[in-house]
Amino acid sequence: MTEDTKHNENPSSPPFGKGGYNKIPPFGKGGLGGFSDEDEINLLDYWRVIWKRRAFISCIVVVMTLATAIASLFMTDIYQAKAVIKPVTPKEGGTGMSALAQQFGGMAGLAGVALPGSTSATELVALLKSIILRGKIIERYQLLPILFYNQWDGEKKTWKKGSHFSLNPLALVSKIRPGKSKADKGEKDVPDTWDGLRALDNVVKVVYNVKDDAITVSADFPDPEMAARMVEYFLSSLNDHTSSEAKRIAAINRKYLEEQLGKTGDVILQQRIYNLIANQIETTMMAEVKENFAFKVLDPPLTPDKKSKPKRTQMVIISFIVSLFLSIFIAFFIEYLEKIKATPPGGLHAD
Repeated sequence: MTEDTKHNENPSSPPFGKGGYNKIPPFGKGGLGGFSDEDEINLLDYWRVIWKRRAFISCIVVVMTLATAIASLFMTDIYQAKAVIKPVTPKEGGTGMSALAQQFGGMAGLAGVALPGSTSATELVALLKSIILRGKIIERYQLLPILFYNQWDGEKKTWKKGSHFSLNPLALVSKIRPGKSKADKGEKDVPDTWDGLRALDNVVKVVYNVKDDAITVSADFPDPEMAARMVEYFLSSLNDHTSSEAKRIAAINRKYLEEQLGKTGDVILQQRIYNLIANQIETTMMAEVKENFAFKVLDPPLTPDKKSKPKRTQMVIISFIVSLFLSIFIAFFIEYLEKIKATPPGGLHAD
């Protein structure tokens, strides 16, 4: 009987062999953690490939990083100005007449009268993004020469010839299909309102914070002062539009109520109509004031003192990391192709 058989027959012997310890590595064949000699060889092979192609990898990394750094120097600095506004609630914008609007709101609805209420945040956001408001801003403040400053001759106060590339897709269609276009009118090199609207979409951004019920209006532009002015243009035009719309609706309602007042003989009904007319008058007066009529400015636009983009340092770091991984991948791919070429047609075991 051998020594191993004695251990197997003796129940008191250690279950894991001599000495009570398992002779098999606890983490697999390769030893602690399961790392085998093959894994070490593979990692060494990878490092040998990287070291072999170190000149190629370094060249790609240096070239791409320097190209990114040089390209970032030619990018125009952009400055961001922003303002935060919040819609005025009935408690903030109303007086004693607001209670009348709530009291007689049902009767006004039956009479076909729309009582002017507070403008919601979603309505303000829709107005700020609307073509109507933005078109008015472009025409009122003459923003086309500012948005297309590369095409505008400031000394001659005219557009440069042969330098306009229209963002309007109809401009491309007009070149293919014959018909009336800006070229027929002698305005081929002059940006139109549609070009200005598309350019303004890239300059001015409107973000609504639902949690705080606040709206952020921001403008990105190479000129920091003009960036702040553009935000002011939007706030001023928004205030003018909401106030003028409120006055228009109040005038229509007042005219209708005055007509109904002459048709009724009920004293109680006449008193209620008088109260509704007073509400329309109050709305007109509040709209004339304009200050904080539909919204209040929590954070006014200021001229920025630092650029917002391009972030050159971040661009260079990202370029370095991407180029490093890309060059290593290319190095392994080249090594793989060379091994395939070096392999005999019949394989490794070919005679």
